[in-house]
Amino acid sequence: MRAAIARRGKIVVDDFPTPEPGAGEVLVRTRVCGICGSDIHALHHGRRLLGLMRRAGGFFTADPDLDLVPGHEFCAEVVDYGPSTQRQIPVGSLVCSQPALVGAAGIEPVGFSNHAPGGYGQYMKLMEGLLLPVPNGLSAEHAALTEPMAVGVHAVARAELPRGAAVLVVGCGPVGLAVIGALKLAGAQQVIAADFSPKRRALAEAMGADAAVDPAVSSPYERFQDLAQVDPTQAAPRPIWQSGPSLRPQVIFECVGVPGVLASVFEGAEAGARVVVVGVCMEQDHFEPIYAINKEIDVRFVFGHSQDEFTATLRHIAEGDLPIDGLITAKVGLGGVAAAFEALAEPDDHAKILIDPWADDS
Repeated sequence: MRAAIARRGKIVVDDFPTPEPGAGEVLVRTRVCGICGSDIHALHHGRRLLGLMRRAGGFFTADPDLDLVPGHEFCAEVVDYGPSTQRQIPVGSLVCSQPALVGAAGIEPVGFSNHAPGGYGQYMKLMEGLLLPVPNGLSAEHAALTEPMAVGVHAVARAELPRGAAVLVVGCGPVGLAVIGALKLAGAQQVIAADFSPKRRALAEAMGADAAVDPAVSSPYERFQDLAQVDPTQAAPRPIWQSGPSLRPQVIFECVGVPGVLASVFEGAEAGARVVVVGVCMEQDHFEPIYAINKEIDVRFVFGHSQDEFTATLRHIAEGDLPIDGLITAKVGLGGVAAAFEALAEPDDHAKILIDPWADDS
Protein backbone atom coordinates (compact mmCIF):
# COMPACT_ATOMS: atom_id res chain seq x y z
CA MET A 1 0.00 0.00 0.00
CA ARG A 2 0.98 3.67 -0.29
CA ALA A 3 1.50 5.66 2.86
CA ALA A 4 2.92 8.89 4.24
CA ILE A 5 5.71 7.48 6.39
CA ALA A 6 7.58 9.07 9.27
CA ARG A 7 11.19 8.23 8.38
CA ARG A 8 14.10 9.63 10.39
CA GLY A 9 12.45 12.96 11.13
CA LYS A 10 10.82 13.50 7.74
CA ILE A 11 7.54 12.59 6.02
CA VAL A 12 8.04 10.60 2.83
CA VAL A 13 5.49 8.93 0.56
CA ASP A 14 6.47 5.35 -0.14
CA ASP A 15 5.26 1.76 -0.18
CA PHE A 16 4.56 0.07 3.15
CA PRO A 17 3.46 -3.53 3.76
CA THR A 18 -0.31 -3.86 3.77
CA PRO A 19 -1.27 -5.12 7.24
CA GLU A 20 -2.76 -8.58 7.60
CA PRO A 21 -5.49 -8.90 10.23
CA GLY A 22 -4.89 -11.50 12.92
CA ALA A 23 -7.33 -13.15 15.31
CA GLY A 24 -10.07 -10.74 16.31
CA GLU A 25 -8.85 -8.10 13.87
CA VAL A 26 -10.34 -6.42 10.79
CA LEU A 27 -8.71 -5.02 7.66
CA VAL A 28 -10.04 -1.56 6.83
CA ARG A 29 -9.49 0.92 4.03
CA THR A 30 -8.70 4.40 5.32
CA ARG A 31 -11.15 7.00 4.05
CA VAL A 32 -9.76 10.06 5.87
CA CYS A 33 -7.41 10.71 8.78
CA GLY A 34 -6.74 13.86 10.77
CA ILE A 35 -3.32 15.26 11.58
CA CYS A 36 -2.77 15.60 15.32
CA GLY A 37 -0.15 17.70 17.08
CA SER A 38 1.17 14.54 18.70
CA ASP A 39 1.96 13.18 15.20
CA ILE A 40 4.10 16.25 14.52
CA HIS A 41 5.81 16.01 17.89
CA ALA A 42 6.54 12.31 17.39
CA LEU A 43 8.10 13.05 13.99
CA HIS A 44 10.48 15.70 15.26
CA HIS A 45 11.12 14.43 18.79
CA GLY A 46 10.54 10.68 18.48
CA ARG A 47 13.56 9.57 20.47
CA ARG A 48 12.82 11.91 23.36
CA LEU A 49 9.14 10.94 23.27
CA LEU A 50 10.03 7.25 23.39
CA GLY A 51 12.24 7.79 26.42
CA LEU A 52 9.56 9.79 28.24
CA MET A 53 6.87 7.23 27.53
CA ARG A 54 9.01 4.33 28.68
CA ARG A 55 9.59 6.06 32.00
CA ALA A 56 5.99 7.19 32.37
CA GLY A 57 4.37 3.96 31.18
CA GLY A 58 2.80 5.67 28.17
CA PHE A 59 1.46 4.53 24.85
CA PHE A 60 4.30 5.38 22.43
CA THR A 61 6.13 2.15 21.56
CA ALA A 62 7.72 2.93 18.21
CA ASP A 63 11.41 2.71 17.37
CA PRO A 64 12.24 6.12 15.83
CA ASP A 65 14.94 4.50 13.66
CA LEU A 66 12.32 2.41 11.85
CA ASP A 67 9.54 3.45 9.48
CA LEU A 68 6.24 4.39 11.10
CA VAL A 69 2.85 5.22 9.57
CA PRO A 70 1.14 7.75 11.85
CA GLY A 71 -2.55 8.54 12.13
CA HIS A 72 -5.01 7.88 14.96
CA GLU A 73 -7.91 10.22 14.07
CA PHE A 74 -9.62 8.30 11.29
CA CYS A 75 -12.72 7.00 9.59
CA ALA A 76 -12.35 3.82 7.54
CA GLU A 77 -14.24 1.23 5.50
CA VAL A 78 -14.43 -2.46 6.38
CA VAL A 79 -12.62 -4.59 3.77
CA ASP A 80 -12.13 -8.04 5.31
CA TYR A 81 -12.10 -9.95 8.57
CA GLY A 82 -9.33 -11.95 10.20
CA PRO A 83 -9.83 -15.31 11.94
CA SER A 84 -11.96 -15.66 15.09
CA THR A 85 -14.19 -12.69 14.26
CA GLN A 86 -17.98 -12.27 14.45
CA ARG A 87 -18.30 -10.36 11.15
CA GLN A 88 -21.36 -8.45 12.35
CA ILE A 89 -20.53 -5.22 10.50
CA PRO A 90 -20.98 -5.67 6.73
CA VAL A 91 -18.01 -5.25 4.40
CA GLY A 92 -18.12 -1.76 2.92
CA SER A 93 -19.46 -0.13 6.08
CA LEU A 94 -17.90 3.05 7.42
CA VAL A 95 -16.45 2.65 10.92
CA CYS A 96 -14.54 4.53 13.57
CA SER A 97 -12.45 2.98 16.31
CA GLN A 98 -10.27 3.79 19.23
CA PRO A 99 -6.72 3.54 17.83
CA ALA A 100 -5.50 0.44 19.63
CA LEU A 101 -4.79 -3.24 19.05
CA VAL A 102 -5.26 -5.39 22.13
CA GLY A 103 -3.51 -8.73 22.40
CA ALA A 104 -1.75 -11.10 24.77
CA ALA A 105 1.29 -8.80 24.84
CA GLY A 106 -0.81 -5.79 25.82
CA ILE A 107 -1.94 -2.70 23.93
CA GLU A 108 -0.30 -1.64 20.69
CA PRO A 109 -1.22 1.94 19.67
CA VAL A 110 -2.33 2.33 16.07
CA GLY A 111 -0.27 5.10 14.48
CA PHE A 112 2.35 5.04 17.23
CA SER A 113 3.76 1.58 16.55
CA ASN A 114 6.03 0.34 13.78
CA HIS A 115 3.82 -2.73 13.45
CA ALA A 116 0.37 -1.10 13.60
CA PRO A 117 0.20 1.45 10.74
CA GLY A 118 -2.23 4.31 11.20
CA GLY A 119 -4.48 6.34 8.96
CA TYR A 120 -1.71 8.00 6.94
CA GLY A 121 -1.68 4.72 5.01
CA GLN A 122 -4.29 3.30 2.66
CA TYR A 123 -5.07 0.33 4.91
CA MET A 124 -5.06 -0.43 8.65
CA LYS A 125 -5.92 -3.34 10.87
CA LEU A 126 -8.22 -2.66 13.81
CA MET A 127 -9.82 -4.60 16.65
CA GLU A 128 -13.28 -5.93 15.76
CA GLY A 129 -14.44 -5.39 19.34
CA LEU A 130 -13.67 -1.67 19.18
CA LEU A 131 -15.34 -0.91 15.83
CA LEU A 132 -18.23 1.56 15.81
CA PRO A 133 -20.44 1.78 12.70
CA VAL A 134 -20.75 5.36 11.45
CA PRO A 135 -24.42 6.43 11.61
CA ASN A 136 -26.16 6.73 8.26
CA GLY A 137 -25.75 10.13 6.68
CA LEU A 138 -22.64 11.16 8.62
CA SER A 139 -19.71 11.94 6.34
CA ALA A 140 -16.37 10.20 6.76
CA GLU A 141 -14.79 13.63 7.28
CA HIS A 142 -17.00 14.46 10.25
CA ALA A 143 -16.75 10.95 11.68
CA ALA A 144 -12.95 11.26 11.65
CA LEU A 145 -13.27 14.06 14.23
CA THR A 146 -14.60 11.59 16.80
CA GLU A 147 -11.21 10.88 18.36
CA PRO A 148 -10.05 14.48 18.88
CA MET A 149 -13.50 15.59 20.06
CA ALA A 150 -13.62 12.69 22.53
CA VAL A 151 -10.51 14.15 24.18
CA GLY A 152 -12.60 17.20 25.07
CA VAL A 153 -15.51 15.08 26.28
CA HIS A 154 -13.18 13.16 28.60
CA ALA A 155 -11.54 16.34 29.93
CA VAL A 156 -14.89 17.90 30.80
CA ALA A 157 -16.08 14.71 32.47
CA ARG A 158 -12.92 14.59 34.60
CA ALA A 159 -13.41 18.24 35.55
CA GLU A 160 -16.65 17.43 37.38
CA LEU A 161 -17.94 20.95 36.80
CA PRO A 162 -19.45 22.51 39.91
CA ARG A 163 -22.97 23.84 39.42
CA GLY A 164 -22.93 27.40 38.09
CA ALA A 165 -19.19 27.36 37.42
CA ALA A 166 -17.49 29.99 35.30
CA VAL A 167 -15.03 28.38 32.88
CA LEU A 168 -11.88 29.64 31.19
CA VAL A 169 -10.28 27.71 28.33
CA VAL A 170 -6.64 28.70 27.77
CA GLY A 171 -5.61 27.84 24.20
CA CYS A 172 -8.02 27.35 21.29
CA GLY A 173 -6.21 24.86 19.10
CA PRO A 174 -7.98 21.57 18.30
CA VAL A 175 -7.78 20.43 21.94
CA GLY A 176 -9.18 23.67 23.34
CA LEU A 177 -11.93 23.74 20.71
CA ALA A 178 -12.89 20.17 21.60
CA VAL A 179 -13.09 21.18 25.27
CA ILE A 180 -15.31 24.17 24.43
CA GLY A 181 -17.66 21.98 22.43
CA ALA A 182 -17.83 19.45 25.25
CA LEU A 183 -18.42 22.19 27.82
CA LYS A 184 -21.44 23.54 25.97
CA LEU A 185 -22.65 19.97 25.49
CA ALA A 186 -22.41 19.52 29.27
CA GLY A 187 -24.49 22.65 29.84
CA ALA A 188 -21.77 25.11 30.90
CA GLN A 189 -23.29 28.60 30.82
CA GLN A 190 -20.27 30.88 31.17
CA VAL A 191 -17.27 29.96 29.01
CA ILE A 192 -14.41 32.36 28.25
CA ALA A 193 -11.76 31.34 25.70
CA ALA A 194 -8.27 32.82 25.37
CA ASP A 195 -5.92 32.61 22.38
CA PHE A 196 -3.56 34.93 20.50
CA SER A 197 -4.90 33.79 17.10
CA PRO A 198 -7.90 35.70 15.67
CA LYS A 199 -8.96 32.67 13.65
CA ARG A 200 -8.89 30.39 16.67
CA ARG A 201 -10.82 32.91 18.74
CA ALA A 202 -13.48 32.99 16.01
CA LEU A 203 -13.62 29.18 15.99
CA ALA A 204 -13.94 29.19 19.78
CA GLU A 205 -17.01 31.41 19.55
CA ALA A 206 -18.42 29.22 16.78
CA MET A 207 -17.98 26.22 19.09
CA GLY A 208 -20.02 27.99 21.76
CA ALA A 209 -17.66 30.17 23.82
CA ASP A 210 -19.49 33.16 25.28
CA ALA A 211 -16.45 35.39 24.73
CA ALA A 212 -12.95 35.04 23.30
CA VAL A 213 -10.09 37.14 24.66
CA ASP A 214 -6.77 38.08 23.05
CA PRO A 215 -4.17 37.80 25.86
CA ALA A 216 -2.00 40.31 24.00
CA VAL A 217 -4.69 42.96 24.47
CA SER A 218 -6.28 42.18 27.83
CA SER A 219 -5.93 39.68 30.65
CA PRO A 220 -8.30 36.73 30.28
CA TYR A 221 -8.16 36.35 34.06
CA GLU A 222 -9.59 39.84 34.62
CA ARG A 223 -12.42 39.11 32.16
CA PHE A 224 -12.89 35.78 33.86
CA GLN A 225 -13.08 37.40 37.30
CA ASP A 226 -15.76 39.86 36.12
CA LEU A 227 -17.81 36.97 34.79
CA ALA A 228 -17.48 34.93 37.97
CA GLN A 229 -18.52 37.57 40.53
CA VAL A 230 -21.63 36.77 42.53
CA ASP A 231 -23.60 38.12 45.46
CA PRO A 232 -21.41 37.69 48.57
CA THR A 233 -24.25 35.83 50.30
CA GLN A 234 -24.05 33.12 47.61
CA ALA A 235 -20.29 32.65 47.75
CA ALA A 236 -18.72 29.60 49.34
CA PRO A 237 -16.78 30.27 52.57
CA ARG A 238 -13.01 30.40 52.23
CA PRO A 239 -9.99 30.90 54.51
CA ILE A 240 -9.55 34.33 56.06
CA TRP A 241 -6.21 34.91 54.30
CA GLN A 242 -7.85 34.70 50.87
CA SER A 243 -9.11 38.18 50.02
CA GLY A 244 -10.87 39.44 46.94
CA PRO A 245 -14.39 39.55 45.50
CA SER A 246 -16.94 36.81 46.03
CA LEU A 247 -16.83 34.47 43.04
CA ARG A 248 -18.75 31.57 41.63
CA PRO A 249 -16.76 28.30 41.27
CA GLN A 250 -14.03 28.65 38.67
CA VAL A 251 -12.67 25.95 36.36
CA ILE A 252 -9.70 26.59 34.07
CA PHE A 253 -8.72 24.23 31.24
CA GLU A 254 -5.05 24.50 30.21
CA CYS A 255 -5.03 23.38 26.55
CA VAL A 256 -1.64 24.63 25.32
CA GLY A 257 0.98 22.22 26.69
CA VAL A 258 3.91 24.65 26.49
CA PRO A 259 6.33 25.30 29.37
CA GLY A 260 5.36 28.35 31.39
CA VAL A 261 1.64 28.27 30.68
CA LEU A 262 0.73 26.28 33.78
CA ALA A 263 2.69 28.71 35.94
CA SER A 264 0.77 31.63 34.45
CA VAL A 265 -2.50 29.81 35.09
CA PHE A 266 -1.66 29.35 38.77
CA GLU A 267 -0.73 33.02 39.05
CA GLY A 268 -3.91 34.21 37.32
CA ALA A 269 -6.39 31.80 38.89
CA GLU A 270 -8.59 32.86 41.77
CA ALA A 271 -8.71 31.14 45.15
CA GLY A 272 -10.39 27.76 45.07
CA ALA A 273 -10.17 27.38 41.29
CA ARG A 274 -10.01 23.96 39.69
CA VAL A 275 -7.35 23.64 36.97
CA VAL A 276 -7.69 20.83 34.42
CA VAL A 277 -4.49 20.21 32.44
CA VAL A 278 -5.36 18.90 28.96
CA GLY A 279 -2.40 20.18 26.94
CA VAL A 280 0.39 17.61 26.74
CA CYS A 281 3.69 19.27 27.63
CA MET A 282 6.65 17.14 26.55
CA GLU A 283 9.29 19.31 28.20
CA GLN A 284 10.27 19.96 31.78
CA ASP A 285 8.12 22.68 33.27
CA HIS A 286 8.48 24.89 36.33
CA PHE A 287 6.05 26.74 38.57
CA GLU A 288 6.04 28.18 42.07
CA PRO A 289 3.84 25.94 44.24
CA ILE A 290 3.05 28.76 46.68
CA TYR A 291 0.52 30.19 44.22
CA ALA A 292 -1.45 26.94 44.11
CA ILE A 293 -1.00 26.34 47.85
CA ASN A 294 -2.12 29.77 49.00
CA LYS A 295 -5.11 29.69 46.68
CA GLU A 296 -5.94 26.04 47.43
CA ILE A 297 -6.09 25.29 43.72
CA ASP A 298 -7.33 21.84 42.73
CA VAL A 299 -5.26 20.45 39.81
CA ARG A 300 -6.33 17.54 37.60
CA PHE A 301 -4.35 16.06 34.71
CA VAL A 302 -6.26 14.26 31.95
CA PHE A 303 -5.42 12.18 28.91
CA GLY A 304 -7.30 10.34 26.16
CA HIS A 305 -10.82 8.99 26.56
CA SER A 306 -12.78 5.86 27.45
CA GLN A 307 -14.65 3.62 25.02
CA ASP A 308 -17.97 4.93 26.36
CA GLU A 309 -16.85 8.53 25.81
CA PHE A 310 -15.64 7.69 22.30
CA THR A 311 -19.00 6.07 21.50
CA ALA A 312 -20.96 8.99 22.93
CA THR A 313 -18.87 11.50 20.97
CA LEU A 314 -19.59 9.79 17.65
CA ARG A 315 -23.30 9.89 18.50
CA HIS A 316 -23.16 13.56 19.44
CA ILE A 317 -21.42 14.42 16.16
CA ALA A 318 -24.01 12.46 14.18
CA GLU A 319 -26.88 14.17 16.00
CA GLY A 320 -25.43 17.64 15.44
CA ASP A 321 -24.82 18.33 19.13
CA LEU A 322 -21.22 19.38 18.47
CA PRO A 323 -20.81 22.27 15.97
CA ILE A 324 -17.78 20.90 14.12
CA ASP A 325 -18.35 22.24 10.60
CA GLY A 326 -15.68 24.93 10.81
CA LEU A 327 -12.96 22.74 12.29
CA ILE A 328 -11.87 21.12 9.01
CA THR A 329 -9.80 23.74 7.22
CA ALA A 330 -8.05 21.65 4.55
CA LYS A 331 -7.87 18.20 2.99
CA VAL A 332 -4.75 16.79 1.33
CA GLY A 333 -3.52 13.60 -0.27
CA LEU A 334 -0.40 11.73 0.80
CA GLY A 335 1.74 14.05 -1.26
CA GLY A 336 0.52 17.05 0.73
CA VAL A 337 1.20 15.69 4.23
CA ALA A 338 4.70 17.13 4.63
CA ALA A 339 3.51 20.60 3.64
CA ALA A 340 0.50 20.23 5.93
CA PHE A 341 2.82 19.57 8.87
CA GLU A 342 4.56 22.87 8.12
CA ALA A 343 1.27 24.73 7.64
CA LEU A 344 -0.02 23.63 11.04
CA ALA A 345 2.79 25.58 12.68
CA GLU A 346 0.87 28.75 11.72
CA PRO A 347 -2.25 28.90 13.95
CA ASP A 348 -3.99 31.53 11.83
CA ASP A 349 -4.16 29.24 8.81
CA HIS A 350 -5.63 25.94 10.02
CA ALA A 351 -7.49 24.05 12.72
CA LYS A 352 -7.78 20.44 11.51
CA ILE A 353 -6.26 19.13 8.28
CA LEU A 354 -7.53 15.79 6.98
CA ILE A 355 -5.62 13.31 4.81
CA ASP A 356 -7.19 11.28 2.02
CA PRO A 357 -4.61 8.55 1.29
CA TRP A 358 -6.33 7.72 -2.00
CA ALA A 359 -6.20 11.24 -3.48
CA ASP A 360 -4.38 11.76 -6.78
CA ASP A 361 -1.56 13.94 -5.40
CA SER A 362 0.17 10.99 -3.71
